[in-house]
Amino acid sequence: MSTEILVNIAPQETRVALVESGVVQEAYVQRALRHGLVGNLYVGQVQRVLPGMQAAFIDIGLERTGFLHASDMVRLNETGDAALPQIGALLQEGQRVLVQVLKDPLGSKGARLTTLPSIPSRYLVLLPFDQHVGVSARIEDDGERERLREVVGRLSAELAPGYGVIVRTAGEGASEDQLAQDLRFLSKLWQAISEQAAGAPPRTLVHGDLPLSMRILRDLLGVDVDRVRVDSAEECARLRSFTQTFIPDAVHIIEHYDGAAPIFDLFGVEDDLNRALDRRVPLKSGGHLVIDQTEAMTTVDVNTGAYTGHRNLEETALKTNLEAAQAIARQLRLRNLGGIIIIDFIDMEHAAHREQISRLLERCLARDPARTVVCPVSPLGLVEMTRKRTRESLGHILCEPCAACEGRGYVKTVETVCYEIFREIQRSARQFEAQAFLVIAAPPVVDRLRDELSVGMAELEEQLARPVRLQTETGYLQDTFDVVPL
Repeated sequence: MSTEILVNIAPQETRVALVESGVVQEAYVQRALRHGLVGNLYVGQVQRVLPGMQAAFIDIGLERTGFLHASDMVRLNETGDAALPQIGALLQEGQRVLVQVLKDPLGSKGARLTTLPSIPSRYLVLLPFDQHVGVSARIEDDGERERLREVVGRLSAELAPGYGVIVRTAGEGASEDQLAQDLRFLSKLWQAISEQAAGAPPRTLVHGDLPLSMRILRDLLGVDVDRVRVDSAEECARLRSFTQTFIPDAVHIIEHYDGAAPIFDLFGVEDDLNRALDRRVPLKSGGHLVIDQTEAMTTVDVNTGAYTGHRNLEETALKTNLEAAQAIARQLRLRNLGGIIIIDFIDMEHAAHREQISRLLERCLARDPARTVVCPVSPLGLVEMTRKRTRESLGHILCEPCAACEGRGYVKTVETVCYEIFREIQRSARQFEAQAFLVIAAPPVVDRLRDELSVGMAELEEQLARPVRLQTETGYLQDTFDVVPL
């Protein structure tokens, strides 16, 4: 399976796509005006302490205060089975505190914070307030895990005493010299951060994460990536310099793309990103998915659509569900949908078929770097699952609520708006001593009032003993209108 990373550089925006066997699996977008905050370290100030929630709101200089829970201030293994300490014993209002962003602000929620920062590099993660030495669970070879634990444990005692260290997945196979170089870099970086934080006023950013293009190389570049193509010569040079320092063996796979077509036209990346914003996802069989993202959860509905099968309903449902399971796993990863996800597969009578769908879904999700938990099929035939939410979804980054429907996903019908106008005219007639009324509305609404509802308008004028004039305003949305007393 060939894997490529495509990097598209534009003024004020960087986009990265991970392509496996010609199919886009992940997409990342970073804009200068909307930079991701995960990993950033701030000197914050405690605004409110909420004992009932075991949490506090921290002002770090953003539009919304960050949220800090007591569990993000104390390592779980430090408390054992005991209850968490009371938040009031940990924080006081007005207190300065060094915090790191765990999750970007999502929707109406502020950033999720922690006072237990972690500083990543190519192979290691430094835990300044912990003494734990661990190895990523994705490194499965027991011999390699033991080697890494022994080497890193010895190096941390020599180079970073008192600090904890975790070996990242990319550290598999790394030499002792490479690990030592990483640890020296992290130790010096943390010392610089500590010194800057000590004298910084509240609401100050003391350390920001790497730019998107470099962060992707740090996190994704490994033995499985065959090529990295960058459509900017300047950025390509910067990435090669960065890679020479941290991943010298991979410098040769980074190349400048200067083709005539935009880089995201390769493998149809641009088209896939546009389709990832649609609710409806077509399946090759003729069926389709309907994906709806809400504040509480994401729902996925599987439909047979135009596919009617060749034998019976059970066979049709099974084939559509098998195809849907693979498509759902890819869409969750591509759209970066996280939190609670409910999947409504087509009903199947045979338990063996339902089990087959669950196993296939879990196999497809196993390739997803985000942690997922899939529950058995519920009595209602639904599959409940969770996917770790690490950053905003693609839809939240690229889209905003519709101005016409204000995010509801629908607008009032022309008929509904007409009756609202009738009621507003009657309300205005009771409030104002007007000689007449002027109704300003969108063209479809005015047309309906003049045609199908003209009798109702005549009856209203007779009832009020005052005329009602209609005026079309092309700039009005369908459910927008004004009633003006004259």
